[in-house]
Amino acid sequence: MLSSNDKKLEKMDPFYRPSVSKQKTSAEIISEARNALRTVRTQRPFTPQEDQRKLFGPASSRTPENRPPSSFSLHASSFESSDCRPISGTRLSPLELKPKAPPSPTTEEDPCLSLPKPPVDPTKIRRISSARARLFRAASQGALLPDRSLPPAELKKTVESKETVMGDSTVKTNGIYFTESNAIGHLKSHPLQLTYDGGFREIQEQEILKGTSLPSHPGSGGDQGKRRARASSCPSSSDLSRLERKAVSKADLQEKDTEIEVDEVFWNTRIVPILHELEKEANIETVCATCTELHHALEEGNMLGNKFKRRSILLKTLYKLVDVGSDLLSLKLAKIILALKVSRKNLLNVCKLVFKISRSEKNDSLIQNENILESLLEILRSEDLQTNVEAFLYCAGTIKFMSGNPRFLSEMISKSALEILVHLIRRMNENIKKCGTCLPNSGHLLVQITATLRNLVDSPQARSQCLGAGTLPQLCMVMEQYMDDKDVCTNIARIFSKLTSYHDGCTALANYSRCYALFLNLINKYQKKQDLVVRIVFILGNLTARNNQAREHFSKEKGSIRTLLSLFQTYQQLGLLSPGPQQPAGPRPPSEEEDVLVKLTRVLANIAIHPRVGPALAADWRVVGLLLTTLESKSLDDCEELVINTTATINNLSFYQVKNSLIQDKKLYIAELLLKLLVSKNMDGILEAVRVFGNLSQDHDICDFIVQNNVHKFMIALLDAKHQDLCFSACGVLLNLTVDKDKRVVLKEGGGIKKLVDCLRDFGPTDWQLACLVCKTLWNFSENTSNASSCFGDEDTNTLLVLLSSFLDEELALDSSFDQNLKNYHKLHWEMEFKPVALQLLNRIQSRRTLLEPLPVPSF
Repeated sequence: MLSSNDKKLEKMDPFYRPSVSKQKTSAEIISEARNALRTVRTQRPFTPQEDQRKLFGPASSRTPENRPPSSFSLHASSFESSDCRPISGTRLSPLELKPKAPPSPTTEEDPCLSLPKPPVDPTKIRRISSARARLFRAASQGALLPDRSLPPAELKKTVESKETVMGDSTVKTNGIYFTESNAIGHLKSHPLQLTYDGGFREIQEQEILKGTSLPSHPGSGGDQGKRRARASSCPSSSDLSRLERKAVSKADLQEKDTEIEVDEVFWNTRIVPILHELEKEANIETVCATCTELHHALEEGNMLGNKFKRRSILLKTLYKLVDVGSDLLSLKLAKIILALKVSRKNLLNVCKLVFKISRSEKNDSLIQNENILESLLEILRSEDLQTNVEAFLYCAGTIKFMSGNPRFLSEMISKSALEILVHLIRRMNENIKKCGTCLPNSGHLLVQITATLRNLVDSPQARSQCLGAGTLPQLCMVMEQYMDDKDVCTNIARIFSKLTSYHDGCTALANYSRCYALFLNLINKYQKKQDLVVRIVFILGNLTARNNQAREHFSKEKGSIRTLLSLFQTYQQLGLLSPGPQQPAGPRPPSEEEDVLVKLTRVLANIAIHPRVGPALAADWRVVGLLLTTLESKSLDDCEELVINTTATINNLSFYQVKNSLIQDKKLYIAELLLKLLVSKNMDGILEAVRVFGNLSQDHDICDFIVQNNVHKFMIALLDAKHQDLCFSACGVLLNLTVDKDKRVVLKEGGGIKKLVDCLRDFGPTDWQLACLVCKTLWNFSENTSNASSCFGDEDTNTLLVLLSSFLDEELALDSSFDQNLKNYHKLHWEMEFKPVALQLLNRIQSRRTLLEPLPVPSF
């Protein structure tokens, strides 16, 4: 949808408007060619594929000593055994025991009197506290599983080790003293509940002992027994509630005991035999198959993750196999290790292991078959970024290598790789906002992430996801925060170069209003870094190609034009100083300096379309001077695209007929420079030169120049080119010549009238704007004639009568074979432009044509 200013400009003719790469309708294609004349077409900057897979390519700004290595050795000894223990969360500090003095009993009949308990051994306190911490943590996670377990033999030893001392009529059990009779009675009535874990056993014992009162001195056991008897004879409501809770807790523990027993059986019957197989010396194929079997068994037994109590045995066994050195086996090991949720150094090492394998393209099929991508994405999705930046680096590096292989693209998109990477970038931006600084080495990680995104956006589906996820503003924020990191900025510029080649990408980036200032800052900072600058300028060219609001926003940024001209001057001088090696005749790719100038002239041409910016550029001596210097020093043969874009920019500036325009002041010199383009064999160069003559020929001096240098003959010859755009532009020049009565006669040279009629016949039904120009030219030419035949000739007059009559018949003129969009477009221009002029021309011819030839006057 064009703005009001754009709609006004669409009606101004002749003019030039650069293109934006997007799918257009047929009507839009024709409209752009007619009203905007010709679009500037430039290639996206070329990014060569790296020969080797590394974290940082050969063009990286990082020195070897300031970047993480891509090559390293990795062995079983690199892994830490400390991570083999199941993660138990935050350990709670033991509570200090603060015994309270019992209240003085007033009567012996108090039925619910609680007596003081003796101090508990401090080591037992710590063990009980730890056990409770594990119990509470497990309950909060929905599964009452232990951190570690003891084999049955050790359980037996632990029970036997409970200290029971008979002496002085006392028994010490778990640090609590009983009289001999009470202890024996207690043990008989409350046998110890043996469980899989010493900590839980102690908790149960303590619960049992809660109701046991202790004597204040050895000789008062009888009174205590009476009190206990009385206390048990009248339980309160709180006691009943406590007993109910104990019963439920006991049932839960018994249920967990059953689950543990099932796990023990599964471990012993399914997992242990597989581990024994892995410890045997066998060929790689057998070990790989056993690893696959182990993974399936662990998954079946719900033993993956970091809560499984036998995890330490598993990891130690898997780490030992790393030294085997097989890529396939290492991938299988890495997949299981990652599924067991290792952390810190071991997470880093397993990421390095996968990275090391992925550096070889021949392993891509192995990586794809093992489905390791899902495990890597899970790391980026769920692991803590701040403590695992280096692990994230090698993980993202592997994903970057995979994204460079087209075979992985569909899988990566289906597994939401792009959304995960964008979310990771968002987390990093939020961390900067929160902490005010970037994470250490986060720039290395961003290089990998942005390189991956650069590869992914080649897919249409990924582009759509990228725009939907709000990626572009996040990437702009990264550019702002990491402006000193050229590698990060270059990768993001490559992403924007691809996205802004499409209309929706331009719209999304243009909506981030700070992007223009950001790009200008980058140009000023990295002016001589061609690989970054050329992409930034290409992005600006895309943004200003279609949207008049974008042109206005950019031109209003402080120092925008000055920055562009400074860059233009820098690279123009570099190009003049280093012309480059001699190339054989024929098309050649532009040099680096030339490529920057090509993109720069495109930006200047685009922003010149704005009615406020264009006249200012036309009056700027620096702009005009740089453009003319380019035409003077470069030829179509050597720098085709640069010369054509420069000519197109001059065409836009020549549109503005303002008093202080330097284009108008130097119009004759520009016309002389354009002559070498007209005599070239390059049709695009000829077309751009003719368009400039179309604007300049509105001036009387240029019309004289055209006739004096026989340029009009060249324009007439172009009518035979059977090239619609060439015919349209050439006809525009001839139309301007016929405004001057003295120059109308030039149309008869070289069969100009006949060629105009042929253009009307050949292109009229498909191009009513061209047909309108032909009719206007013929109208001017026949202004003072009294006889149509003498003006056009009999044959051309009759042809015009037939063509105009049929073209003015709406049913015949508007062929229904066009699609609806194109048909509406043709009908609009037929009604608004062609019909009024053609009808007047037809009436003039009919009114000034005699049906009978006049007889000669007889002589006397």
